[in-house]
Amino acid sequence: HYYITNNLRIMDESSNCAVWMSRLETLPLSRSDMNTLVMDYLVTEGYKDAAQVFMDEAGVQSPINLESMSDRIKIREAMDLGNIDLVTQMINDFDPELLDMKPTLYFHLQQQKLIELIRSKNIEEALLFAQTELAPHGEDHPEVLAELEKTMSLFAFSEPENCPFGDLLKPSQKHKVAGELNSAVLESQNQQTTTNLHTLLKILHWSQDMLTQQKVSYPKMEDISSGIISNST
Repeated sequence: HYYITNNLRIMDESSNCAVWMSRLETLPLSRSDMNTLVMDYLVTEGYKDAAQVFMDEAGVQSPINLESMSDRIKIREAMDLGNIDLVTQMINDFDPELLDMKPTLYFHLQQQKLIELIRSKNIEEALLFAQTELAPHGEDHPEVLAELEKTMSLFAFSEPENCPFGDLLKPSQKHKVAGELNSAVLESQNQQTTTNLHTLLKILHWSQDMLTQQKVSYPKMEDISSGIISNST
């Protein structure tokens, strides 16, 4: 909130982008702050090996015992392999009530199993699984019907990866579900489920949206991945 308030004060003083950049360059940001931000991201997202290397090289302490990340890492590895039955078993072993308490997460896990069956061309098994497992879940939870219909549409194409819903077969879909599982496990352990970096990016987007609505000229970060900044009027 300090940074937002300070930027709004700058806006009142001048709308000149050069002034904004000059002020931004004077904001205090230490290497220690950056290291802490990176470590928080690695620990929250479950990158144990990277966190250990970073801790050794940067001399920054982890906020948790890295060994406590083992369950999340095993679940992520099984997801990467597309072994959804193993993922489900590990989740149930970790917390038998977790999937019962999160029906949407359970649906996404079952949806991913169907996607993996379609990917491997096991069409008969995929159809049976969709009818016996996913369809009843959709009836009980109408909020997932739209996602279910998109997934079922994959059956209509001989090359589902090239159909309008082909994104479901891309690694990004699997990573999305893995992220949901990671957050659920963290929540069950009473740990932070969102990285500080993610929170900062949300604040950045909100701040830029507010300034744009007010038609303020400011240095806007157009591309988060590259950090490219341009003048916004």
